[in-house]
Amino acid sequence: MATIRERGLEKFNPLEKVLVYDDFDLGLNGWLDLTPNFVHEDYRSQPSQVDLGSWGPSMLSAAPMRFAASHGSMEGTYSLKLGTRPTARAYELPPADGSMSTVIKRLSRVNHDHRYLQLEAWYSYTPAQDRWGKGEEDIRAFGMWFDIQDDEYRWQPGVRYVNSVNGTKVKRWQLFQLADAVTREEWTGSPDGWEAPGIDAIWCGRRYSDGSADGFQWVPEGEQSLVYNESPDKLNWLYLRLLVDLERREYVEFQSMGRTFDLRGTGATLAPTYDGISGLINPVFFIETDTERSVFLYVDSVVYSTGASPKA
Repeated sequence: MATIRERGLEKFNPLEKVLVYDDFDLGLNGWLDLTPNFVHEDYRSQPSQVDLGSWGPSMLSAAPMRFAASHGSMEGTYSLKLGTRPTARAYELPPADGSMSTVIKRLSRVNHDHRYLQLEAWYSYTPAQDRWGKGEEDIRAFGMWFDIQDDEYRWQPGVRYVNSVNGTKVKRWQLFQLADAVTREEWTGSPDGWEAPGIDAIWCGRRYSDGSADGFQWVPEGEQSLVYNESPDKLNWLYLRLLVDLERREYVEFQSMGRTFDLRGTGATLAPTYDGISGLINPVFFIETDTERSVFLYVDSVVYSTGASPKA
């Protein structure tokens, strides 16, 4: 049987079945801004402590800079660019409206005999080049997660890189995992909040001055100084991979560049099912600013794969 060779996949390590291979030189490929649920009269959305409709937009971008007219992507011209608005609050407060940018691809589970799910990406991050200085400390956090719902639970395993907290660089990885005994009111900031504890961690839950939060736990030995370069117009492309076990509802491993973190036995936070979304396996990327400065996450390409085995 003939094998079709896709050279772009050589920089990835997919599982048995490649469900998605998105090179953003070919378009948006179904990725779009994560928007609120507009389900109330006059096209109003469900209430939340954060205005989800104010987030910075995503777009295809050639990464134009003040000096380099077009930086381009890792391979080609265009990447998927997430950009926040130039607004922020102190880390300990709920995120400011517009301080994040988030993209999602809406997918459904097909191979129920495939126990493992993996997301890989090549990406870069930088602030807007609108003032003097390196600007690295202006990027608060970024990462990716899965939004999964099976027949019994909704759960959102993911990773978050805490780069800076109130101007102090942290450079440490976290897992999406709920702290003990967090109530719905503490999670949503309101007695009438609709998000279940453990769901939508990037804007829910309390945050603390050391970079910890109700919705995240530090990855053991998760300190990592990523390549940022020496000015905002110089993008270095980085590799990220997350593997989860759909049967056990657990993390398996997470890789950032040359480091792989063994997470076997680490359970995801399980929440009750939501109506109408069973079979969900949506991948999501996000970035958050730490100051009143726009910051950007550039995603060159993404591979989303499943398999009966955790190895390729």
